[in-house]
Amino acid sequence: MKRFFIGSLALVGALSLLFVGAVVGLVILGASNKPGVPAEVVLELELSEPLEEYVPEDSLAGAFGDEKLTVRDVVDALEKAGEDARVKALVVKLDGAPGSLAVVQEVRDAVKAFRAKGKKAVVYADTFGEGGGATGAYYLATAFDEIYIQPSGDVSVVGAAVETPFGRDMLAKLGVKPRMGKRYEYKAAVNSYTEQTYTEAHREETERFLTSLFGQVVKGVAEGRELSEEQVKAAIDAAPLLGKEALEAKLVDGLLYRDEVYAKVKEEAGKGAQLLYVEKYLERAGRPNTHGPVVALIYGAGGISRGRSHTNPMSGEVTMGSETVAAAIRKAADDERVKAIVFRVDSPGGSYVASDTVRREVQRAKEKGKPVIVSMGTYAASGGYFVSMDADKIVAQPGTLTGSIGVYSGKLVTADFWEKLGVNWETLAVGKNAAMYSSDLDFTPEQLAKHESSLDRVYEDFTAKAAAGRKMPVEKLREVAKGRVWTGEDAKERGLVDELGGFGVALKLAKEAAKLEGPVKVEMFPRKKGTAEVLAELLGEKKGENSEDEEAGAEVSAPWSPVLKQTQALYQLGVKLGMVEERRQMLSAPVPDTTW
Repeated sequence: MKRFFIGSLALVGALSLLFVGAVVGLVILGASNKPGVPAEVVLELELSEPLEEYVPEDSLAGAFGDEKLTVRDVVDALEKAGEDARVKALVVKLDGAPGSLAVVQEVRDAVKAFRAKGKKAVVYADTFGEGGGATGAYYLATAFDEIYIQPSGDVSVVGAAVETPFGRDMLAKLGVKPRMGKRYEYKAAVNSYTEQTYTEAHREETERFLTSLFGQVVKGVAEGRELSEEQVKAAIDAAPLLGKEALEAKLVDGLLYRDEVYAKVKEEAGKGAQLLYVEKYLERAGRPNTHGPVVALIYGAGGISRGRSHTNPMSGEVTMGSETVAAAIRKAADDERVKAIVFRVDSPGGSYVASDTVRREVQRAKEKGKPVIVSMGTYAASGGYFVSMDADKIVAQPGTLTGSIGVYSGKLVTADFWEKLGVNWETLAVGKNAAMYSSDLDFTPEQLAKHESSLDRVYEDFTAKAAAGRKMPVEKLREVAKGRVWTGEDAKERGLVDELGGFGVALKLAKEAAKLEGPVKVEMFPRKKGTAEVLAELLGEKKGENSEDEEAGAEVSAPWSPVLKQTQALYQLGVKLGMVEERRQMLSAPVPDTTW
């Protein structure tokens, strides 16, 4: 029986090896038969949902279907195609904005650069808005040579709006008391809990934010459609416009169906031109910037927390862990091949301590002679600004949400709420302030003073370091701080960023700072992991011999863990646990939910 058992195991092992060998063989065979790029190509891109800023290096999304398209994928593909004689044109089917205003501007820049190489770009939408606004999608469309909608379509370019909920009175009815502190009046993250309407400062910064965004859209549409800004504003105020009205207003070039648009583009591209998806083109043609001295590209995406970055391998949702990002910067700084670092930040902020950990590594990289250029995405505010402010140069899109140099912290006191439910929580503690941040007890006068003092300390540290990083007097820096958010456009005027633009501008500045001429190789830090490595980590395998040797990867969360967390949260009740993170010193910005 023992021999039979051992023999069975050997047979299973042999069959497993044969299976693995067959799979590897099929992969090699598939790679060798991989189709190339046709001699004449019309690139095709379908934008029906927001582009991802960053697909984590340990994401399993690609193993269960096509990996999500990122902002950089589109930018790189169009840069490569602009220099490729095989590519004759670009046609985009647009079903909505691919993201925030900053993301739209990144894609607009890439389309305009593609056209500057003598390539034609055409966009088609069945409609720009059906029962809703489509200002963002139309703003993107105006970067193209020609815009078409189908005859039954509309152009609903209605402007931009922000809706903010205020729940102070609701919390009072529930018996919940907000005990929140902030520095200073523009730090509006806590206002939804402490106010019932906009404060004067909150209203001022939000209206200015909207005005700046609106002005950018009007200017872009006017330039793209060769109209005056007055004509564009008049069209926005008259919207939604029927297709014929939009054609008369010169907002579109024709009323055609999809098949008619695609046939027209292919005909103009030349006989034999074939359609090829942008993602397929990128896969076959490769990315630009693959040869020469190395410029490291490091992402800091998601809310900032202490420890390693976390990602749900199924959804791709990420947090910026200070250990992971700091390790990536250290590795790039210690790598002799790396001549400069581009740090792409897309974060509304988070932990003060975690933000300072990342900032320190940016500072150390510079001390080692490695220039660091920050490229801001949708937002790089509060903690997102904290990790950026020591860079040699900061680049933001005009529509990037940045600044918010301030701090908030506190708790919700829920004792009266639980009493209404007939639940009595009793706290036993050893130490005068052991229960200081308990949500069942209010602050004592002494504890409140300690809490306020800690907010002062963080604000003073933040503003002092920001002033040093931006090389400006601290008094001047504090004039534009106070927790206020700015668009990239306004932030540049106030010295908080250096240049407006995206990846291309950041890479150019990195080359200049490192005194590099000619082509460069953009290399991701940390490198992207294979599916097998991700699965091994899910099963508990730890990489690296020590903390310095360990790869700066994200910590993989099992896809079912959010369900467990939600169950626990329901047990304790969302009102009680929903504010746990607010007890920390938070460098986090309110992200306006902009409808446009």
